[in-house]
Amino acid sequence: RIGADEFAFLYPLVFSEDAAAEKSRMLIEILSAPYDVGERTARLSASVGCSLFYSGDETTEILINKAETALYHAKRSGRGRVVVYTREMEEAAKRVTRIEQALRRAVSAGEVEPHFQPIVDLNTRRTIGFETLARWTDRDLGSVPPTVFIPIAEERGIIGPLSQLVLRKATEAARSWPKDLFLSFNLSPSQLVDQNTGLHILAILDRTGFDPRRLEIEITETGLMNDPASAAQIVEDLRRVGIRVSLDDFGTGQSSLGRLREFHFDKLKIDRAFVSSILDDRPSEHIIRAILAMCEGLGMDVVAEGIEQEAQADRLVQFGCAGGQGYLFGKPVDADATLGYLRDSFRGALRAKAI
Repeated sequence: RIGADEFAFLYPLVFSEDAAAEKSRMLIEILSAPYDVGERTARLSASVGCSLFYSGDETTEILINKAETALYHAKRSGRGRVVVYTREMEEAAKRVTRIEQALRRAVSAGEVEPHFQPIVDLNTRRTIGFETLARWTDRDLGSVPPTVFIPIAEERGIIGPLSQLVLRKATEAARSWPKDLFLSFNLSPSQLVDQNTGLHILAILDRTGFDPRRLEIEITETGLMNDPASAAQIVEDLRRVGIRVSLDDFGTGQSSLGRLREFHFDKLKIDRAFVSSILDDRPSEHIIRAILAMCEGLGMDVVAEGIEQEAQADRLVQFGCAGGQGYLFGKPVDADATLGYLRDSFRGALRAKAI
């Protein structure tokens, strides 16, 4: 055992990358066999990174470091993957380390900013809230996409401080919005296994004076899978103080219907994959109709994500979907631009009333 959840195996008489990968796949298959734990059956999953000993110049430490680099790539590829170390991975690992170090400095200096994307009532096209999205521009690296720095923050243990910084800035900005607008905020999978998550959120709301009833927390099915019991407790703790909880990206994870039975969600967000094909794909149309009917029966609100065309919005209204989000209604912008958006919307509403 070389780490909390990491173990090293030595494969003797393995002379090729293919042979190492085959041995590793056999190991994963053995580990994935079901285990009886009391009255429950549990399954383990594993990812494997391999490095090969080619010359006498490589020490044990070097081999382990290379295997850990390969393991990092295996984990990012999904569950149950095997990756054999290559020299290109070393360069990628160095870039990840550079981003990690810069991100740590940025979080400490408060340089990660919230941007806000409008969520609208599809029937009236009135803005009803905003989703918070983290944005980061580094003086050396330039603009770093969230698809790059969020996974690194998650993997390197920075996501907690990063999330708290963005939530604090977001709630400070949202205090000046009309009181009927809500703020939506995403929690990462690792935050759903940390029982202090709820305390951190409440401390920030207390500090900024933001009403918990105006906050919505978005979580994904993937985030629920690591420790469902812990996630369920955090969800209930948040709902108990008036914070609403949404299930994000519905339809792309595993055991969706089972999660709806186990957890109490106030809202469900239909993944953009279904919305993007709603006009020309009958299965997507039927799936969205089924989701809407199910949510009506469960008393849950619904927001469709990724709306980019008027025709998509019109079709969703025909199906009975009340909430929408996407580039059709606005891209994510910073706090100042969001205030300008709200002022323009208010003036437009006044002109409509005057007419």
